[in-house]
Amino acid sequence: MSDLNKAVLLVNLGSPDSCEVDDVRRYLDEFLMDGRVIDVPRWLRHIIVRWFILPKRPADSAEAYKAIWTDEGSPLITISRKVQTLLQQNVDIPVELGMRYGNPSIESSLTRLMAKNPGLEEVLLIPLYPHYAMSSYESVVVKTEEVIQQHFPQLKLHIFPAFFDKDEYNNALAASMGSYLKEEFDYVLFSYHGLPERHIKKTDLTKAHCYKVDDCCHVDSPAHQFCYRHQVIRTTEIMSEKLKLSKDRHSFSFQSRLGRDKWMEPYTEPAIEKLAHAGVKKLAVVCPAFVSDCLETLEEIGMRARELFIEAGGEELTLIPCMNESPEWIEALKTWVENHSWQKETAK
Repeated sequence: MSDLNKAVLLVNLGSPDSCEVDDVRRYLDEFLMDGRVIDVPRWLRHIIVRWFILPKRPADSAEAYKAIWTDEGSPLITISRKVQTLLQQNVDIPVELGMRYGNPSIESSLTRLMAKNPGLEEVLLIPLYPHYAMSSYESVVVKTEEVIQQHFPQLKLHIFPAFFDKDEYNNALAASMGSYLKEEFDYVLFSYHGLPERHIKKTDLTKAHCYKVDDCCHVDSPAHQFCYRHQVIRTTEIMSEKLKLSKDRHSFSFQSRLGRDKWMEPYTEPAIEKLAHAGVKKLAVVCPAFVSDCLETLEEIGMRARELFIEAGGEELTLIPCMNESPEWIEALKTWVENHSWQKETAK
């Protein structure tokens, strides 16, 4: 089969079309009404989102987006487009970019691929999430499958797995972090996007391991294939080994909580305050759950967490940028595309 019949679809989280409250509300409605984000019955999700969250949250979120918005627009969209362009320059098959929420939608991206090549037969989907979570990676896969079944049934979908354990990702992340860690810091905090504990339990295919076995993330189990917590801990361990971080000078935490449910601990904000109170003056924070800088990195960590750290007695908080469009990250994506086996669908 000719390479002309193949294409790549990169999918990231998404962003509002603008900082205007109406656009932010529309984006949050699509995001929060996803049953894999707020995983309760639809009628209850409707009440939670549209009666309690959307009346007030869009205005606050719009202000946060304004703080990071650039002349080019949303940083996440801008960076993702640069990644698409650079990858396209390095591979011989078409590359498109879609967003799980907002624009460009997955459907519109597949439509563009079909317009470029009406004979398209196979698409390699790469969800731009290093770690498996039902609210991110799984949601992208399920949505893409639904769009293809409904609008492009002739396409065969290949799904690239969560890549937290792939050498190319870890080498790219280490290179990205290492260039910043040449400066001396008192401490390095790995801050990952948080999840409710029930999400971890739901994705435990054994139903007998996660949060049920002592030190479950370090006890071998088939559950680890879909366990976000295990996977981010492995990322922390791998980076600490590659970058030679001493055990007493780094740790991990979880940010971006929503609602009152029990979320994974430790939480990032209390961890940052505790570090400042313990005498840490120069703190570096990295957010490896994201491959592109976005609201959660630039505003939540780069602005609010920095202010919190200084108020608690710290002197300097440095946000280590995501890999963004680094050469090592583009090379990783190129390698995966070129080495993909088109003869069989990659297991989810």
